[in-house]
Amino acid sequence: MASVIKSASPQPPVLSKTPPEIAAANDATEKTVSPQQWIGFFAMVFGMFLAVLDIQIVASSLEQIQAALSATRDEITWVQTSYLVAEVAIIPLSGWLGRALSMRYLFALSCGGFTVMSLLCALAWDLPSMVAFRAIQGFFGGAMIPSVFAVTYTLFPRRLQPTMTIVVAMVVTVAPTAGPVLGGYLTEVASWKTLFLINLVPGILVTVITGLFLRVDEPDWALLKRIDFRGILYIVVFLGSLVFVLEEGVREEWFESREIVFFSLVATAAGIAMFHRELTIEHPIVDLWAFRNRNFAIGCLFSFILGIGLYSIIYLMPIYLATVKGLNSLQIGQYIMVTGLFQFASAFVVGRIAKKLGPRLTLALGLFGFGLGTLMNGNLNHEAGYWEFFWPQAIRGFSLMFCFLPINYMTFGTLPPEEVKNASGLYNLMRNLGGAIGLAITNTLMIRLNKEHYAVLREAVKPGSTTTQALLGGLQERFSDASLPDSDLAALKQLYRLVLREADVLTINTLFHILALVFFLALLMIPWVRIAPAASGDAGGRR
Repeated sequence: MASVIKSASPQPPVLSKTPPEIAAANDATEKTVSPQQWIGFFAMVFGMFLAVLDIQIVASSLEQIQAALSATRDEITWVQTSYLVAEVAIIPLSGWLGRALSMRYLFALSCGGFTVMSLLCALAWDLPSMVAFRAIQGFFGGAMIPSVFAVTYTLFPRRLQPTMTIVVAMVVTVAPTAGPVLGGYLTEVASWKTLFLINLVPGILVTVITGLFLRVDEPDWALLKRIDFRGILYIVVFLGSLVFVLEEGVREEWFESREIVFFSLVATAAGIAMFHRELTIEHPIVDLWAFRNRNFAIGCLFSFILGIGLYSIIYLMPIYLATVKGLNSLQIGQYIMVTGLFQFASAFVVGRIAKKLGPRLTLALGLFGFGLGTLMNGNLNHEAGYWEFFWPQAIRGFSLMFCFLPINYMTFGTLPPEEVKNASGLYNLMRNLGGAIGLAITNTLMIRLNKEHYAVLREAVKPGSTTTQALLGGLQERFSDASLPDSDLAALKQLYRLVLREADVLTINTLFHILALVFFLALLMIPWVRIAPAASGDAGGRR
C-alpha cells in the first residue's frame, strides 16, 4: 500500500490538465493531510473491505449454514438477500447521515454496529435470527461504503485523488471476488461461524481508530431537527422492495408469484412517491438534482454497467467451474484469484497510462479490455484447463482499474465538495443496482437458455444416430468392465449427464458473450464524457 502512495510523488498521475490560473489557486490553498488523517483514512478503507467482503462471503458456505440452522434451500438464500436489501436501502441515505453526524461519527458508529452484528450472526440460533442479524449487519455495512468515496474527494488535495481512487477501487473490485474464496476456505478448515467471527478484532480496531483519528468535517446537528421521515420511508420501501423482487424473482418464477407481484406494486408506488418528494421538498434526504450534472449522470451510468459486469461474472465463474469442471471451493478460488491479482498489478501502471492517454481513452481501453476478457471466457469447453481460464481473467482483471479510475474522476471531479457526500451514495447505489439487475437478468436467461440448449442437444442425440450409438456403446463397455449390475441403464444416465453438461457450457458461454456485448456497446457513450476542472462554487447539480 505504501508503494502506491509513494507513486503519487513527486509527479503524481493526473487525469486532465488544469488551466494555469486554476492550478495556481489550487497550489496556493492545497490541503495538507496530517498523519492522523492518513491513519483514519486507511482504517476506513479496511472497514469498507470488511463490508464489501461480507456481501459474498457466505455464498460458498450456504449449504453448511443451511444444515446448522435447519433451513430449506429456498429459505437459506435469505441469509444473503437480507444483507443486500438492507445495504441497498441505506446507501443513498449515507450522504444525509454524513452531513448530519460527520463522516467520523457515522463511520465509527456504522463499523461498531457492523462488528456487533457479526458476533450475533455467529451466535444465531435459527434462521429468523440469522436473517434479522444479517439485515442489520448489511444496514451498518452499507453506510460505510459510500463514506470512503466521499472522504477521498474531500480529504485529499486534487493531486492525490487519482492515487487514492486506485486504492479504493482495488478494495471495491477485489473484495467481492475474494469473498466466496475466503468463505469456502474458512468453512472447510474451521466452521461457518468463522465467516463472521473474523470481523470482530479488525472491526473493533477500525471503530476505535476512525473515532480517534478521522477528522474530515464537523457534524451538522441541525439536520437532525428536520428529518424527513416520509422521504426516508419511501426510499427504504422502494429500494428494499425492488431488490427483493430482483433477488427472489427467478426462484419465484417472476410474476407467476403473488408475492413478487405484490412487492413489484409496492416498489412502483413507493418509487413514484420517492421521486416526487425528493425532487420537490426544500431539504431532501437524497438530492436527485445531482443527476443534472452531465458528467455525474454519465459516471453513474458507467458505474451501473460496471456493477452488471462485476457481479454477474463473480456469479457465473464459480457456477461454471463447479458444474462443468467439478471443482471444490478451494480449487475454484485458485482459478478466480487471477482476476484479483491482475487488478492489483494494474494499480501500479494505470495512473501513468491515464496521465498520457487522458480519461476518455483510458476508459475506452478499460471497457474494451473488460469486454475482450469476457468474450474470451465465452469460448471455452468442458476440457478447458487452468490456462484457458487464466488469460481471459488476466485481461479482465487488468482492465478493471482502467474503468474504475476515470469513472470515479468524471463522477466526482466536477462536483463541488459540499455535494460529494450525497453524490457518493447515489454513485455506489447505481453500482449495486447494476449488480442486482444484472444478476436477475443473468439468472432468468440462464434458465431459459439452458432449456433451449438442452432441447437442441437432445434432438441431436437420436437412437438411430451413428455418433450416439458409438458413444452409448463405449459407455456400456466401460460400465460393463466396471462390473456394474445394469451397464445399459448406467450408460443412459451418463449420456443424460453429458448432455446436461454440454447444455450448461453453451448456456454460460452465451451469457459471457452477452456481457461482453454490453461493455462493447458502452464504448458508444465515451464521446459524451466531458472532463473539466473541479467546480469551486457552482452547484452544478442543483436546481
